[in-house]
Amino acid sequence: MILSFFRKPKSTTTIAAVNFQFSSVRHLSTEPQPLTKPALQSLVLSHYNRNKFHDLLSNVVASPSLLLTACNNLTKHGPPHLTVDWVSTHFFSLHDLSFQLSNNSFDVVPCCVPILPQSPKGKTLVLPNLKLKVVLEAIRIVLEVIYDDRFVTFSYGGRANMGRHTAIRYLKNSVENPNWWFSVKFDHEFFDSRHVDKLCLVLGEKIEDDAFLKLIRKLFESDVVRIELDGVCLGRGLPQECALSSILVNIYFNQFDKELQELRLKTNKQNPKFDEDELVSGSLNSGSVFYKPLKIYAVRYLDEILIITSGTKMMTLDLKNRVVNFLEQDLNLRVDRSITVIHSAVSEKIDFLGMELQAVAPSILHPPKTQKAIRAQKKYQRQKEVRLLELKNARERNRKKLGMKLMSHVIKKLKQSNGFKFDFQIENEVREIFSTWGNEVVEEFLKSVDDRWEWHRNLTAGDFLSLGRIRDQLPHELVHSFDNFQKQVDKYLKPVKAKKELEEEVRRVEEEEEQIYAKRTIEDLTKRCIKVDAPIETIRKAIKMVGFTNQMGRPRPISVLMVLEDIDIIKWYAGVGKRWLDFYNCCHNFRTVKIMVTYHLRFSCILTLAEKHEATKNETIRHFTKDLKVCEETYFPSEREIKMMGDRNLSDPEPVDGAITLALIPLASDEPFQRCIAHFCDRSDTIVYRIRLLQNHLNVNPLDENSWIRGMGSIHESLHRKCVPLCSGHASELYMGRLTLQDIDCSAFVDVD
Repeated sequence: MILSFFRKPKSTTTIAAVNFQFSSVRHLSTEPQPLTKPALQSLVLSHYNRNKFHDLLSNVVASPSLLLTACNNLTKHGPPHLTVDWVSTHFFSLHDLSFQLSNNSFDVVPCCVPILPQSPKGKTLVLPNLKLKVVLEAIRIVLEVIYDDRFVTFSYGGRANMGRHTAIRYLKNSVENPNWWFSVKFDHEFFDSRHVDKLCLVLGEKIEDDAFLKLIRKLFESDVVRIELDGVCLGRGLPQECALSSILVNIYFNQFDKELQELRLKTNKQNPKFDEDELVSGSLNSGSVFYKPLKIYAVRYLDEILIITSGTKMMTLDLKNRVVNFLEQDLNLRVDRSITVIHSAVSEKIDFLGMELQAVAPSILHPPKTQKAIRAQKKYQRQKEVRLLELKNARERNRKKLGMKLMSHVIKKLKQSNGFKFDFQIENEVREIFSTWGNEVVEEFLKSVDDRWEWHRNLTAGDFLSLGRIRDQLPHELVHSFDNFQKQVDKYLKPVKAKKELEEEVRRVEEEEEQIYAKRTIEDLTKRCIKVDAPIETIRKAIKMVGFTNQMGRPRPISVLMVLEDIDIIKWYAGVGKRWLDFYNCCHNFRTVKIMVTYHLRFSCILTLAEKHEATKNETIRHFTKDLKVCEETYFPSEREIKMMGDRNLSDPEPVDGAITLALIPLASDEPFQRCIAHFCDRSDTIVYRIRLLQNHLNVNPLDENSWIRGMGSIHESLHRKCVPLCSGHASELYMGRLTLQDIDCSAFVDVD
C-alpha cells in the first residue's frame, strides 16, 4: 500500500516561507532528504497567501525532497530509504526532473507508454513510466495535505486510515434505527472534458497555479489518469487505475459532500436527541417512553454512495430527488434512476462496498445462548471444578507428606540432641505457614452448608445445660463457658444465614436474567442495527468460475497452475485466501467464508499439487501436511489461525481482485538478466514471468454480467501474455497479494519470442 501522510493539525501556526532556488539545486552542499510530516506541511503552507495556494508546481512538487519522498512512498519491499544520488544513478535524475517541473518544461507524452490490446476490438491502455509515477505521487501528496482536512467525515477511500473497514465500522456502530436507504448508481462513463473542466474549477478555488492545473489537464488528455464511474477499477489496485484518481474523485465530490453534510446538520438541529431521563422527568414509566429522532446517515466510498434515513418514505424520496438533481446538474454526472431507488432497510438487503447490508434486531447480531450452548458451558464448568478439586487434593496430599517429613525430622533431632540451635528464628515463618494451611482448610469446610448443618445439629441437639433448673444448680463459670461455646457454634456453624445468602444469590441471578430478557425484548421491538454479510452466493460463483470447485461444489485442481513451482502454487492460493479473510472479516457470516477458505481453497491446492506430481491426495497431505508446509515454512493460513480470526482488529484490506484474476507463469528463457520492474528495485537476478489473465483463460467477457461476476474486477486485457522480469522477493509478494500491479512498472515489459 502506498504510504500516506497523516492529517494536518487543526491549529495553524505562522510558518516561515521556504524558497527553493532550483537553478542552483545541483550545487547544494547538503543532499535532499525525505520530508517528514511537519516538514511537508510547512513546505505546502509556506505558499498559502490570500486564501489560496500559489506556485505549487514550481516550488513544491518540483522540490527534490518531495520527489524523493514520493519515491519512498512508491517503494515496497525495496531499499528502506532511497537517496537522490542512488535514484539518479540507477534510474533517472531527480535533479533534472526537478528542473523540468520548476521551469514548466516537463512533457507528459514521452512518459506515457501505450500497451496495445491482444484482440482487434480491444482498447489501448496507456500507462505511466516510473518517472511519471513519481510526479503523480508527488501531486497526490500535495493535494492530500491541502484537502484531507477539508473532506467531510463520511468520505472514505483514497485517504489515510479511511478505507472500507472504517466505513463498515461506522455503519455498524453509529447508524441507529434505519428505516429507508438507497445507493446512488451512476451510468458507466469516463471523465471527459466536462468533468475535467469542473474538476479544475474546484481545484482553482484553493490553488492559484495555472501550470499545476495545466499539468492535471495534460494527465487526463494523455489517458494516463482515467476515472471510470460505475466501474470496478477504483480502489482495486488494478493497473488501469492511477493512484492519483482516488483523491481527485474525493475532490470532485467534495462539493456534494458538503451540501449533504449541511442538510444532515440542519436535520439534527430540527430533531435533537434526548436522554430517557429528559423525556419524562421524575416519572415512574420513563423507561417505557421511546424517542427516535429523524436522522440522515451518509457514507461515500469514492464513487459509491449510500444514504440512510430514520424518517418516513416521503422524506427519503424528497432527499433522493435532491441528491440526484445535485449530482446531475451541479456535477454533470449521469445517474441511473432505474437502479437508484429506495429500499426498506428492514425487509430488503442492499449491496454496498461488495457486501450485503440489512437492518436487523440486536438479538440477531448478538443472539442469546442456546440450550445446547448452556449445557456445554455447564459441562465445562463441572469439568473445571473436577480439575480444581484434583489439584486441591494433590496439594493437600503434598502438604501432608511435607508435614510428616517435618515432624519426623524434628522428632529425630530431638532424640539425638538436647534441642535445636539456629542462627536465625523460623518460628514465625513456620507458624504463618501452618496458620495459612489451617485457614484454608477451615474456609473450605465452611463453604459446605450441608457439613455445617450436620455439625451444628450434633453440637446443639439434646444438651441438658439448656434447661433452666439444671443451669441454676451448676457453677456460673461452667454455664458461662457453655453459653460462649453455643454462641461460637451458632456463629460459625449455623447454616441459616448461609442458606439465606444462597437463596438471595439465586434470586438475584433470576432477577438479572429477567431484566436482561426484558431489555433484549424491548430492544428487539424498538431498535434496529446494521448487519453486514458477505455475498456468499457471489463468492461461491467466483470459486466455481475460477476452478476451485466443480459443478457439485467439491474442490478440484486448477490445471493452469501446474507449471509453477510447489511453493509458488501454495503462495498463489495463500494470496487469495488471506485477502478474502482480510476483506470479509468484518462480516457477520464470516464463519462461512472461513469454511470456504479452509476447505475449498486448501484442498484445491492439495489436489493441484497431487495432480502435478501424479500422487494421491493422502500422499500429498503426508508430504506437505494439511498446513501446506514447504521446508518447514507455512504460507497458507493454518486451520487454527483461521479459526481464531475475527473482527477484533480490523484494518483496511488490500484489494482482492488482483490475486484471483492473475497468474504468473515463469518462462525458461535464454535472455540476459533484466532489472526487476518493481518500483526502485535494482536487483538483476530476475525471472521472466508471463501474465495469464483469468478472463482470457476462461474465454469470457468481463463486461457480460451473465458470464462474469458482478462487482468482481478484471485486469485490462492488454496485459494478457505480457512478460515481466521480477526478482524472487517481489514475485513472492505478488503471489501472496501484498503487491499489486500498481506497485510495479507495467510499462517496462520485455519482449520474449
